[in-house]
Amino acid sequence: MKTVSISGFLRGNVGKKDAKALRKEEKVPCVLYGGTDQVHFWAEVGSFKKLIFTPEVYLISLDVDGKTHQASLQDVQYHPVTDELLHVDFLEITAGKPIIIGIPTHIVGTSPGILKGGKLITKLRKLKVKALSENLPDRIDIDISNLDILDSFKVQDLTVENLTFLDNPSSIVVNVAATRGVEVAEPGK
Repeated sequence: MKTVSISGFLRGNVGKKDAKALRKEEKVPCVLYGGTDQVHFWAEVGSFKKLIFTPEVYLISLDVDGKTHQASLQDVQYHPVTDELLHVDFLEITAGKPIIIGIPTHIVGTSPGILKGGKLITKLRKLKVKALSENLPDRIDIDISNLDILDSFKVQDLTVENLTFLDNPSSIVVNVAATRGVEVAEPGK
């Protein structure tokens, strides 16, 4: 899985006033938890662009005052009106301990149903998985080469080594829907 580096600096004070002052200086208050201690720090707003505003999922290498931590993005809080980045939570990754993360899906192949005039509908753009950090793929490929009109690909149809899918097994990932003017053969004919 791809990694993004973020540099942060320990916060002297933790509280509303301190967080408000940081935001005025275009800095984002952050917290890293899941390890032995919680680490409260801040980082520049610009360092989050590649991490947050993308469909990709990254592991994060946090450098907080010279100490490096491996982490995953846990939660992001935005201002309800201005969409300003307010706070970011990170979960520390411990070696040998599985993490839960959403991995993006990627459509591969050409569906015969689409060639006949059907419409591909993607229901799940990310799948929640549980795995060790070293076994996490950048994306999960969904092969639609066998999907005809009215066929679907479900979570239970996926098999990826060293991953446990946490979504409902009967959830549809993608399906090929019939469009107007497309004749659908009735079952048994």
